[in-house]
Amino acid sequence: APLRSYFVANEAARAGELADHLRQGETVVLITDAGMPTVADPGLTAVRAALDVEAVVTVVPGPSAVTAALAVSGLPSERFVFEGFLPRKLEQQRARLGDLATEPRTMVLFVAASRAGRELSVMAETIGPDRPVAVARELTKLHEEVWRGTLAEAADHYREHPPKGELTVVVGGAPVVPGDMEAAIASVQRLVEDGALFSEAVKRAADAHEVRRRLLYEAARRQLDS
Repeated sequence: APLRSYFVANEAARAGELADHLRQGETVVLITDAGMPTVADPGLTAVRAALDVEAVVTVVPGPSAVTAALAVSGLPSERFVFEGFLPRKLEQQRARLGDLATEPRTMVLFVAASRAGRELSVMAETIGPDRPVAVARELTKLHEEVWRGTLAEAADHYREHPPKGELTVVVGGAPVVPGDMEAAIASVQRLVEDGALFSEAVKRAADAHEVRRRLLYEAARRQLDS
């Protein structure tokens, strides 16, 4: 079979080529001689290009369902956390998920088939109904299935269609909320007026308002010089 390189410098162009092959009904295989594609390795653009043309995305057995599900999820995989199974008691589930509600990294969990609808409902209530999710069932086996949508849609789907087999759930991380630059600039001004060094004021305000320090430095300097 013809071979084509796929790495960071050319993956944007290669993803387009990959999509063209898939539209023609061909099979494309993304392989690596080390690591796991899409997991700290190029490949996420390939998965997304395949999903855009509604191609089936599957994975050859890897060392764990965690990385296998993450690889085919289409969700960011540069950084992720593995949470295993949720506690069985509802209160403990909500407490655990409450801690994860603001987690910015992609999250991977195991869910027992018999509790799928119920636990996905709790996830939707606690983390957010619109959070993207991929539910991988029976990966690498005969009845492999990857369902993609939102947590609310997943909860409805698996309540109406109780699954069988092993489930690995991949949930998108919390969206990054942009910091309040105007409030940060005002904080810098107050701190400087109170006697703080400008650089120290910028550092403290940037951390407090979750804005990039360099951008705040430039914006606050312009404000003070005007």
